[in-house]
Amino acid sequence: MAKKHNDNPAHPGNWGLALGLALLQLVSRMPPPLALRLGSGLGTLAYRLARQRRLIIRRNLELCFPELNAPARERLVRDNFRYAGRGLMELALSWFGGPGVDRLPLEVEGLEHLRAAQAEGSPVILLSGHFTTVEISGRLLRQHSEMAVIYKPMDKRPLADRTMREGRERAIGPVLSKDDLRGIVRTLRKGLPVWYAGDQNYRSRQKVFAPFFGIPAATVTGLSRLARLSKARVVPIFYYARTDGPGYRVVFKPPLEGFPSGDEQADAERMNRIIEEAVRAHPAQYFWAHRRFKSQPDGDVDMYPGVKDHRRERRRRRARQQQQ
Repeated sequence: MAKKHNDNPAHPGNWGLALGLALLQLVSRMPPPLALRLGSGLGTLAYRLARQRRLIIRRNLELCFPELNAPARERLVRDNFRYAGRGLMELALSWFGGPGVDRLPLEVEGLEHLRAAQAEGSPVILLSGHFTTVEISGRLLRQHSEMAVIYKPMDKRPLADRTMREGRERAIGPVLSKDDLRGIVRTLRKGLPVWYAGDQNYRSRQKVFAPFFGIPAATVTGLSRLARLSKARVVPIFYYARTDGPGYRVVFKPPLEGFPSGDEQADAERMNRIIEEAVRAHPAQYFWAHRRFKSQPDGDVDMYPGVKDHRRERRRRRARQQQQ
């Protein structure tokens, strides 16, 4: 019998998450500058305590920036932890914060590219990636443009899933499951831009291996299919925290010409190149804690030695049991 998962905060299995959400709601009542400083401090603490995440981030940076020496990469690791801690506070401010959050400074560059694509009457897919500032920037951008967001449901964590959907709906706009292809296409055809990010190692049959920083990365081909089905223009968009002062910066790039090309491999490689270019602009602000290169063409290759992989261990235990 399948295990049932409960989204009631009072359920004992949800007490830890419910406490965390309550703390985030408290944080959202802080003045934003204070909450952001708190987040950076928590990130510095997490660098010392979160060994497994530290190993993942360090390994990703080692793979993607081999030209940097070890001290330079370690500075990036520390900076990435600080931005990740700050990103957690930005999430709290975005989902639960009051009107004061919307007064945070935001610079929008290239909005004319989105407006031009919309003026053509074309649906628009906003191609992006998982940057630490994505939640707060999405909320601030709502003052300039509405959008819907594609996300991966958390079926085994229904309370977290419901909280995320409701928070993003309040802060950004409609939230669509990545599996709801009809709903996504319908939203695009209504004229609402849809945010899409395909830069994580999703378990999907519809994927190819495309280079990301020169390393084979399992890359979903959903962007090509969505663009083809909806006849949408693809407009890249990326979010950054300003490094020269307070506030945030959102950058729209020109619509992709000749996309989709009819070749899903070529399209996936092009998407990864675009995201890689955006990451190189501010590498400390990317979500490096994800095992982007976990899946490889050779399934026996372990790209993250020393990092616990529970699924791999379960497969090995099953194999040993079958041999006995």
